[in-house]
Amino acid sequence: MSIAENRRARFDYLIEERFETGIVLEGWEVKAIRAGQVQLTDGYVVIRDGELYLIGCRINALRTASTHVHPEADRTKKLLMKKDEIRRLIGKVEQRGYTLVPLDLHYKGGLVKAEIALAKGKQLHDKRETEKKRDWEREKGRLMRHKVSSPKS
Repeated sequence: MSIAENRRARFDYLIEERFETGIVLEGWEVKAIRAGQVQLTDGYVVIRDGELYLIGCRINALRTASTHVHPEADRTKKLLMKKDEIRRLIGKVEQRGYTLVPLDLHYKGGLVKAEIALAKGKQLHDKRETEKKRDWEREKGRLMRHKVSSPKS
C-alpha cells in the first residue's frame, strides 16, 4: 500500500532501476506517516561515507506529539540497503552520471519502506514528448468513452 508517491520524479527522470530500502524513522515520524502527513516531491538521495540518506522528505509532526520531543520536519533520514548493493550504486552514480531519486514510501509487513530509483535526467524535448503522450492517452480515453456512451442510430 502506497503512502506517498513522487510523481515528479517519473516526469523529470528516465527510471533505469528500482530498489526497495528500509528507512530509519523516529516514533513521531511513524505516527505522522500513518496519519498521512508526508510529502516526497522535493526529496532526493545522497551517498555519504558509503551510506544512503534521504533528504527533503517532509514529515509534518502531529499536534499530539510528545512535549519532550522536538520534531524536525526536514530531518535527514538514513536508508538501509546491503553493502554490496550500495557499492554498486556508488559506482554508477559517480561514473555514469546517474542520480538516485525516491519514488514512493509504502508499507511492507507493517514496516515503512522507501522505493528509490537509479535514474538519468530527462532533456526538455523528452519532457515535452512525455506530456504529448499523456495528453494523447487522455484524449483517446475521452473519445472512447464518448463513442461507447453515444446511442447507435
